[in-house]
Amino acid sequence: MTSPDSPDAPRLAALRPRLPSPVREVVDGRFERRGVRLLLKRDDLIHPELIGNKWRKLAPNLAAADGRPVVTFGGAYSNHLRATAAAGRLLGIPTVGVVRGDELAGRPLNPSLARCAADGMRLYFADRATYRRKSEPRALAGILRAADAEEAYVVPEGGSNAEAVRGCRALGAELRDRADVVAVACGTGGTLAGLAAGLAPGQRAVGVPVLKGGFLTAETEALQRQAFGGPRGTWSLDDRFHFGGYARVPDELDAFAADFERRHGLPVERLYVAKLLYGLVTLADEGAFPRGTTVAAVITGRPFPAGRARFP
Repeated sequence: MTSPDSPDAPRLAALRPRLPSPVREVVDGRFERRGVRLLLKRDDLIHPELIGNKWRKLAPNLAAADGRPVVTFGGAYSNHLRATAAAGRLLGIPTVGVVRGDELAGRPLNPSLARCAADGMRLYFADRATYRRKSEPRALAGILRAADAEEAYVVPEGGSNAEAVRGCRALGAELRDRADVVAVACGTGGTLAGLAAGLAPGQRAVGVPVLKGGFLTAETEALQRQAFGGPRGTWSLDDRFHFGGYARVPDELDAFAADFERRHGLPVERLYVAKLLYGLVTLADEGAFPRGTTVAAVITGRPFPAGRARFP
């Protein structure tokens, strides 16, 4: 994150994040009968609007932006876009959101994008073919020119870059000696890359991708190279729990999340957290964790009441 003597540190500190985030042990028979302890790392309580890994990834990028406008990327239901827009409002920084799908430009904004606009984010809708090429320098330059954001500080989709990965290293450090296995839901791999780097030797991180495609191993390795010059920590991915892809919340997953809420009084965000918890229950049932193992699940977000997309 920012150093204490950074000129941006007072600005970010004014947001009053709750760090380190609390850790809560829950008793759940599905783990208990396997001799496994379950901890919840409540990153959803860091900040009411910059929630969980969004704080950890955005804070170092906001410091690097040094007051310049910020442009970033996401889909129509992007948690990252909402967090960036909220940060812009709270810090007085102009933000631009490049949204995947120019067909959305003429339609009413969904609740998620409406929240972004209400927080002052200017939205630019890019066609999907161009959006897919946004990591290519020429395509990126064209997008920034079309969005009138050529002078802005660029934060990639999902917020995952070297600065963000180094920011997420603190998450692992906060869990040193607290758990044997630390699990987190993954979209772009940045949180996992930093988390694994912050853990102590002997601990391991498990990532549960929420998108299908099996591409995150290479992405996470690349992010660790960018942030640290090479691999750090022990980590793995389990690609079985995406339920068909991002924003896919079939009835089975929704029912699981509602049951977890009733058991433990935890509001379960469906697009990331529900898939993580479902995966951990499945892994425990499969005997993936030896008896005596302590597993920490990182709760990276909470439900967005009006903006959750549900697909069968």
